[in-house]
Amino acid sequence: MMETERLVLPPPDPLDLPLRPVELGCTGRWELLNVPGAPESTLPHGLPPCAPDLRQEAEHLFLSSPAWLPLHGVEHSARKWQRKMDPWSLLATQGAPVPSDLQAQRHPTTGQILGYKEVLLENTNLSATTSLSLHRPPGPISQSLWGNPTQYPFWPGGMDEPTITDLSTREEAEEEIDFEQDLLTVPPGFKKGVDFAPKDHPAPAPGLLSLSRLLEPLDLGGGDEDESEAVRQPGIPRGDTVSASPCSASLARASSLEDLVLKEASTAVSPPEPPKPLPQEQWAIPVDVTSPVGDFYRLIPQPAFQWAFEPDVFQKQAILHLERHDSVFVAAHTSAGKTVVAEYAIALAQKHMTRTIYTSPIKALSNQKFRDFRNTFGDVGLLTGDVQLHPEASCLIMTTEILRSMLYSGSDVIRDLEWVIFDEVHYINDAERGVVWEEVLIMLPDHVSIILLSATVPNALEFADWIGRLKRRQIYVISTVARPVPLEHYLFTGNSPKTQGELFLLLDSRGAFHTKGYYAAVEAKKERMSKHAQTFGAKQPTHQGGPAQDRGVYLSLLASLRTRAQLPVVVFTFSRGRCDEQASGLTSLDLTTSSEKSEIHLFLQRCLARLRGSDRQLPQVLHMSELLHRGLGVHHSGILPILKEIVEMLFSRGLVKVLFATETFAMGVNMPARTVVFDSMRKHDGSTFRDLLPGEYVQMAGRAGRRGLDPTGTVILLCKGRVPEMADLHRMMMGKPSQLQSQFRLTYTMILNLLRVDALRVEDMMKRSFSEFPSRKDSKAHEQALAELTKRLGALEEPDTTGQLVDLPEYYSWGEELTETRSLIQRRIMESVNGLKSLSAGRVVVVKNQEYHNTLGVILQVSSNSTSRIFTTLVLCDKPTSEDPQERAPATPDVPYPDDLVGFKLFLPEGPCDHTVAKLQPGDVAAITTKVLRVNGEKILEDFSKRQQPKFKKDPPIAAVTTAVQELLRLAQAHPAGPPTLDPVNDLQLKDVSVVEGGLRARKLEELIWGAQCVHSPRFSAQYLKLQERMQIQKEMERLRFLLSDQSLLLLPEYHQRVEVLRTLGYVDEAGTVKLAGRVACAMSSHELLLTELMFDNALSALRPEEIAALLSGLVCQSPGDPGEQLPSTLKQGVERVRAVAKRIGEVQVACGLNQTVEEFVGELNFGLVEVVYEWARGMPFSELAGLSGTPEGLVVRCIQRLAEMCRSLRGAARLVGEPVLGAKMETAATLLRRDIVFAASLYTQ
Repeated sequence: MMETERLVLPPPDPLDLPLRPVELGCTGRWELLNVPGAPESTLPHGLPPCAPDLRQEAEHLFLSSPAWLPLHGVEHSARKWQRKMDPWSLLATQGAPVPSDLQAQRHPTTGQILGYKEVLLENTNLSATTSLSLHRPPGPISQSLWGNPTQYPFWPGGMDEPTITDLSTREEAEEEIDFEQDLLTVPPGFKKGVDFAPKDHPAPAPGLLSLSRLLEPLDLGGGDEDESEAVRQPGIPRGDTVSASPCSASLARASSLEDLVLKEASTAVSPPEPPKPLPQEQWAIPVDVTSPVGDFYRLIPQPAFQWAFEPDVFQKQAILHLERHDSVFVAAHTSAGKTVVAEYAIALAQKHMTRTIYTSPIKALSNQKFRDFRNTFGDVGLLTGDVQLHPEASCLIMTTEILRSMLYSGSDVIRDLEWVIFDEVHYINDAERGVVWEEVLIMLPDHVSIILLSATVPNALEFADWIGRLKRRQIYVISTVARPVPLEHYLFTGNSPKTQGELFLLLDSRGAFHTKGYYAAVEAKKERMSKHAQTFGAKQPTHQGGPAQDRGVYLSLLASLRTRAQLPVVVFTFSRGRCDEQASGLTSLDLTTSSEKSEIHLFLQRCLARLRGSDRQLPQVLHMSELLHRGLGVHHSGILPILKEIVEMLFSRGLVKVLFATETFAMGVNMPARTVVFDSMRKHDGSTFRDLLPGEYVQMAGRAGRRGLDPTGTVILLCKGRVPEMADLHRMMMGKPSQLQSQFRLTYTMILNLLRVDALRVEDMMKRSFSEFPSRKDSKAHEQALAELTKRLGALEEPDTTGQLVDLPEYYSWGEELTETRSLIQRRIMESVNGLKSLSAGRVVVVKNQEYHNTLGVILQVSSNSTSRIFTTLVLCDKPTSEDPQERAPATPDVPYPDDLVGFKLFLPEGPCDHTVAKLQPGDVAAITTKVLRVNGEKILEDFSKRQQPKFKKDPPIAAVTTAVQELLRLAQAHPAGPPTLDPVNDLQLKDVSVVEGGLRARKLEELIWGAQCVHSPRFSAQYLKLQERMQIQKEMERLRFLLSDQSLLLLPEYHQRVEVLRTLGYVDEAGTVKLAGRVACAMSSHELLLTELMFDNALSALRPEEIAALLSGLVCQSPGDPGEQLPSTLKQGVERVRAVAKRIGEVQVACGLNQTVEEFVGELNFGLVEVVYEWARGMPFSELAGLSGTPEGLVVRCIQRLAEMCRSLRGAARLVGEPVLGAKMETAATLLRRDIVFAASLYTQ
């Protein structure tokens, strides 16, 4: 029904009212409106309108009837806007750089400003993309912290930065071009060029002149030089200009700048006394830490930082050198107080209003140091992969990888940097990440001073010497072996309450090893085993028992330690699973009081309050809370990061009494305990089980003993099975720690970052690495020796090679090659089985070494040592006289004639023949003859040793000796050129290609030597000696040049192989210029080739963000495993595509010569957490992820954190190549990953 409304009408007439009915919608409702011209309805009748189908409309308009399209009506298709003329815009130019600046003039004593002066500025056109100088202007503020991958790094300290003079000199040297040989026909970077070779021109027509023929007789080069020479030397005839001075001769063109410099140096007049050679300078200076620093406060009246305690002597020594802005290397035991040196450097930088960077090997240590330094100094920032706190602070704490990225990207933070502190420098021995330390040390600019903090290492001076030579500055080495709290080492053999007192002292606090305690432990173990055998039978397992035995051992040990008040204790166990088992097995142990339980409960509630509800109920969280309430803790990489921080904080407060930890706990801040216990002395290092190294043992044992609380620290080694061998214990406890060793290797990121900078070379990086230090430390001496040899060579007279002597150089080279070929064949013979068999007692050989030259000998005895065989041989020699025996020794003929080269020209005694017995190495045997003598080696040796005694020195030799000597002498006289020798191919059956070809080449050389004409010249001897001296000098110069060149680098072949890989994949061009793909790879932190290839293959663009994150987990996951069968088809296809791309890269590497196989390269990918990451990115709670994989929670968290860092690097790379869609997806993926407990803020940063 239509609803009506009662209206009050005016009295006159109802028809006079201005009312109009309006239908509201389609429902039948009406309304009267007092509005003139109102519509009859608000909506049209019927169903609501709908939009037409756009697809059908498009097909109808554009495909079915396109006749209406203005295909030919161009008059309406183009539009034109009239440009306003503005001639003044042509005069607008960018402002020129400011050519000068105002510099304040200060009083040298008071520092008062006396005035200002204008100084001209140099290099005002520099920028971050063209220059490595610190004088370049800073980049944008947004890039001041991290830099930009397109920016150049700052010039590394220690390298000679080219100046304007050097560049101009280099340009002048490069202008010396051979216009016949050095002209390029293809420009660099081009595929085609122009051939400028002369062509045969047709003869000109009669009556026409050929311009090229007219210009040929003209000498267009050299005229100006002659004129300038005449001007420089007026009054000297033109013909005498060359002979007037030897230095005026034109310099021969050199193949490299190095040769050019050396030739210039050789022609220059040398000073009468050569300068002191640089290698004698001492770069690593040891500091005596035994002498007290009595005048410390007089030298530093106002120290930058003061402590509540008096610093130790080694700390004061380090502080004095820091005040002088020296670089120091502090090597001391754990808990000795190395952090004091770092704290003073931070305070000194704040005083100087500069900046300090503190680097650590692991992220957890960075967080701990951030808390400690922030509480001390306040102005401290933290930069890690996922956290950026106070980046403007004067002290920045970061990992070494982040500092490397900042150096390569040209971060402006480096400008204000005064100190870089490297903590735990002995981590440079890490095979995977040790290269980062070397890269950072090489790339640091010259104005940055270095502080190295390390555990005690035996080669601290060598390492400091490398850094000193690298940076050309002295490094002061401050090393101390003293411990603030001495340690006592025990063996524990108990396993029950009755035997809990079986604690035997093995190494006391003075460092004395107690064998008595060791044998007592052995006897106690034997007695218990014999009692067990009497009770349960003889079969007693000697290996470690299961959890039940571990529980008995730890209950008895902890009861003993608790009685002696030696808690808290850290138990180092080298397995995550055993850590959890041992802590879980002590269910009956409760070590905390009620007040401590309350404190632990409140601390846990406060720390866990930041987690969401389901995360607080994780099994690991509940289990750890129950352990902590009883005073127990577990610390390893499988524990959630927030739980590890809770355990560390409670342990530092003394509320955790027993902590089961792995080796990583020893690399952290100073968290000492009263006692340290080793569950075992064997660990698995990733490939095999082995004993602990001395350095590892000392690092972990150093956690025992709290300074100021304990007189001594206690270290206990559990003997669950047999007592270890005494030698093994002595080696582990008292052996030398591992040396610092180079782990330098080439990475694609390093190569690309250096290739994009023209002024830096990868070869320079390799030269300055610690691995090349032993061979490069004498480079200055080699340069000086090379200059001296060049000078000597220039002073030598040229040998005459005319007439009959025309083949003298060839004769010399034939002789050298023949000698080298014979030596190669002889080495192959001595390495073969048949060759060694032939060298038995009685065999006649030709001996040639420093003492004997082509002398016959007979083998008397053959013996072997650890490296090679020793041949005791009876050798002919001259009768000794009263003269110096060295003067009577047979001299090598200076001028070898064909008889000397082709044959051996055996040694014949000039006077009475004598003999001696020599011990020969395989290399001393020049030839093996076919002759075998019957000798009694034992009698001859016994007689010879007897006649060496003064009492029997004049006794005649026995008949066996005389017979052997006479037979050797007869052979030498019968065969002056040497008796017949064993043929390596026919007699010794050597079928090696090098031996066969060497024999053929030797025969060919013998024929050439016999046919030489120079030997018939009467001047042959004199000219040969001149040539020999010249050739020997040139050979030594070539050796020195090789040692100084890049060709001697150990990693140079691998570098060329990796560059070939980059060139094949399109990352660099033929000229070595980094292309777009290479610049993208520079932005990646790891797996740069694989990520770049996936990006350029569009393998990620079509996937959703959560799918991309799941696939990329295979690149950062450290837990091996299969992706599983429950994955969506998209992910399965993605995994196969990633493996296919990795296989393609691996095949390219193999084709270019790298040693890594395709299987090894693809095997680096682990897709065991693909499903876990996929579900996490889709929003699944962490509590439900545990059922998807057996991987420990801590490793899952670490994988997701590293994955988020990779997503951010991919986001930056996508923006670099102009892929906004992929960049947005990577941003979304990183956001999906960063949530809940995985990215809970560190407790140290709150």
